[in-house]
Amino acid sequence: MHKPQILLTNDDGIRSPGLWAAAEALSALGYVTVAAPREQSSGTGRSLPISSDGIIEKEILTINGQEWPVYAVGGTPAQAVLHGLLEILPVKPDLVVSGINYGENLATGITVSGTIGAAMEAASHSIPALAVSLETDKEHHLSYSQDVDFSTAAHFTALVAARLLEHGLPSGADLLKLDVPSDATHATALVWTRLSRQRYFHPTKPERSDWSQRGYVGYEVRFDLADEPRGTDAYTVIGNRQVSLTPLSLDFTAAVLPEELEKFLR
Repeated sequence: MHKPQILLTNDDGIRSPGLWAAAEALSALGYVTVAAPREQSSGTGRSLPISSDGIIEKEILTINGQEWPVYAVGGTPAQAVLHGLLEILPVKPDLVVSGINYGENLATGITVSGTIGAAMEAASHSIPALAVSLETDKEHHLSYSQDVDFSTAAHFTALVAARLLEHGLPSGADLLKLDVPSDATHATALVWTRLSRQRYFHPTKPERSDWSQRGYVGYEVRFDLADEPRGTDAYTVIGNRQVSLTPLSLDFTAAVLPEELEKFLR
């Protein structure tokens, strides 16, 4: 009997508890190979910077009493996927999973996310891909906090991954995005959603007295639930406290009517 090959990555780095919660849950479904960035790589999107060193370090980590051979990659999440496909795995994987991320990835800003970027890179190679994020307080977004409980998110990760391995992607989708509320339980509803058109994470001005100083563009969450349409990922997670599953496509072509395009050219 064929045992599925699963490539697992993330954008928080090789030692993230969220990564290992996913690894443990997915190990019941198939062979899990972990190839993840050596360093924290949040906010890198699908970038493939030439400044990455590409060094791959094989390590043996003990997680919950089980030894795992893992591959720490000197690069972004998307580059970790590429090294996994081109150098680490002997065969093409049946599924690529990215996560579990500290912090929700909602609305149209998702292309900033390294979690989503890794799944997009896998999808571009025609491999079913799943990006998973858990809603957390901002203070945990760049942490390896042990105060965050990933068990429910891991449950839904395995649930959706099992469906992908059994049925493949829904027609028209290239990857799936899974977002789990912080207070979800195994009994929380799993709902199909679409992307919110609102901005969810808003950039904040660097705090510095002049431009010669180092400056970091930060972010804050500002979201107007009252004006948000039902059925979006953000409304489902923030408003309804349900688990959101969003089908995504790599086809960024806008659905503009042909007559509108002709009118524009005229």
